[in-house]
Amino acid sequence: MTRTDTRVGPATARPTLGRRRPYWTGRRRDQLTGYLFIAPQLVGSAVFVILPLALVVWYSLHEWNVLAGTFTFVGADNYATLADDPNLGSVLRATGLFSVGLVVLNLALALLLAVLLNQKLRGTTLFRTLFFSPVVVSLVAWTIVWGFLLQDNGGINGLLDTIGVAGPNWLRGEGTAMFSVVVVQVFKNVGLNMVLFLAALQAVPGELYEAAEVDGASRMRQFWRITVPLISPTILLTSIITVVGSLQVFAQIAVLTQGGPGTSTTVLVYYLYQQAFQFHHFGYGATLSIVLFGIVLALTVLQWQLRKRWVFHES
Repeated sequence: MTRTDTRVGPATARPTLGRRRPYWTGRRRDQLTGYLFIAPQLVGSAVFVILPLALVVWYSLHEWNVLAGTFTFVGADNYATLADDPNLGSVLRATGLFSVGLVVLNLALALLLAVLLNQKLRGTTLFRTLFFSPVVVSLVAWTIVWGFLLQDNGGINGLLDTIGVAGPNWLRGEGTAMFSVVVVQVFKNVGLNMVLFLAALQAVPGELYEAAEVDGASRMRQFWRITVPLISPTILLTSIITVVGSLQVFAQIAVLTQGGPGTSTTVLVYYLYQQAFQFHHFGYGATLSIVLFGIVLALTVLQWQLRKRWVFHES
């Protein structure tokens, strides 16, 4: 009778029973490291974004009189006041005019400057510096200087007088106040979008233009068929930044026009400031800030959803 070998080899070794798998595996240590890296950002977002938003919603349900020291729950009364506010329509109209004017002029001028400065010409570095320098200038200082220039007897009208043209009172006219504020803001921030567009233009492969020239495409056709599609992600980025920034304008209005004449330049942020800090209606001011947040959120989501229709490589 042949003896059968019952020894167990390494490949068929039985697992050790009663032995637990260690908790701190390599995967869990990597996850903990990742969470620790993003913890400062999460804490900052919770403290400076989520908590203030929650407090604003809470304040909108109360009437807070700082002078009298009262904090009274009023429920939806502030929202009812919002619906009956006779000034809200003109405020939203002024906000829309400012935002549309700023976004259109800023993006168009920034793209035009970027295309011109992308040419291989002498002195382009100097002009890039000149156009970008207003971005790093203090906003209040920039606005104060333009306030002097746009006065009835300021520098702009002084230049117009030299050619025999009588300039208007730019900041006090119904038809010129909003235009003046928009132009001041465009000149302040156009350099930032110009630099972003310039970086995008320099990333477009030159071989595409060479192939288009061989096919007989004109410069304008090359711009619309090659340049615009390839820089469309940058156009999306700059449009979102510019739209959000246009809805948050405050210092320019406060320094230049104080919302006047009438309410023609009273944008939503400045109206919010008036209600909360001038008239001490903090509950109603919180309600207006929720309206502002809703508008910014809706426009940002709309732009993000529309990107699939016109942004290159987004489908």
